[in-house]
Amino acid sequence: MPPQEQSTASWVLYETDAATEDKAVSTPVPPSAEKRKWHIVWRNVILFIFLHLGGLYGSYLFLAKAKWATSIFAVALYIASGLGITAGAHRLFAHKSYKARLPLRVLLTIFNTIAFQDSVIDWARDHRMHHKYSETDADPHNATRGFFFSHIGWLLVRKHPEIKAKGHTIDMSDLKADPVLRFQKKYYLLLMPLACFVLPTYIPTLWGESLWNAFFVCALFRYTYVLNVTWLVNSAAHLWGEKPYDKNINPVETRPVSLVVLGEGFHNYHHTFPWDYKTAELGNYSLNLSKLFIDIMAKIGWAYDLKTVSRDVIEKRVKRTGDGSHPVWGWDDKDVPIEEKNEAKVINPEKTE
Repeated sequence: MPPQEQSTASWVLYETDAATEDKAVSTPVPPSAEKRKWHIVWRNVILFIFLHLGGLYGSYLFLAKAKWATSIFAVALYIASGLGITAGAHRLFAHKSYKARLPLRVLLTIFNTIAFQDSVIDWARDHRMHHKYSETDADPHNATRGFFFSHIGWLLVRKHPEIKAKGHTIDMSDLKADPVLRFQKKYYLLLMPLACFVLPTYIPTLWGESLWNAFFVCALFRYTYVLNVTWLVNSAAHLWGEKPYDKNINPVETRPVSLVVLGEGFHNYHHTFPWDYKTAELGNYSLNLSKLFIDIMAKIGWAYDLKTVSRDVIEKRVKRTGDGSHPVWGWDDKDVPIEEKNEAKVINPEKTE
């Protein structure tokens, strides 16, 4: 879930392949990527270096110098902008996993603009590309290229021709029909700087914070942090972890990523059942703040038609394609040989008289 379209509004640039053969969606994920000629965009490299230096300095001010109200405001902006990506651009608009009434669509679009990861229409288009052509050259952040490429490297090189060639296969008519999203895209170059940088810098001055601290803490540090935790879904959540639902795909389950990305780290489940509004099997909120937000919106009537997956469907899929790491269907699984159960040890058994 990253910044999407290459434009003056964002620093998204990609990579060019030496070979541009068409690859079918059913092509197996290769164990390693082909060698490609890199076309580095040095302007982007320089911009991201300065952004991250400013973010590091802002993190120091956040911890040591800023007023407590400023730090709390920065955290609130992180949650708001995160929800604009997770509950908004991702679960609502890209996957249509639930429906939202006008007030919620407006709120999530505002949150998404604060996040500065391109307009919802552009973000959702490339995310649909990511799912349809996952781990191929038509995937903007192909994780088979390694951690660095899928995390940030894809933003430092030119777009692969396959992404442009197959972009027309993605139907975006549903989102282009939404007047809220059309308004955001039309005025994005005006709305984004105001929502992401200007207001987050100005508002803390109302309680006596300096412009310097406000800019580095609430604008640069918060923005850099949100970018990097979002990118972890593209990188870490496609590389290291368990595959309890489908062992044949790259995405994995990683709880640390879910913790910092408001519930988006249960990625093996999400790529197996992308229409589930929870993006996870478990229903608790400890690592899925986005689910909590959507459930609250459903309680007040702003969200409705929440889609999910039945326990029976999940169980069948786990047994059919999972890697055996699922914590629920283990002991009760009828496929486990009885001799293995007899050899199992029970720690701290319940004592009975």
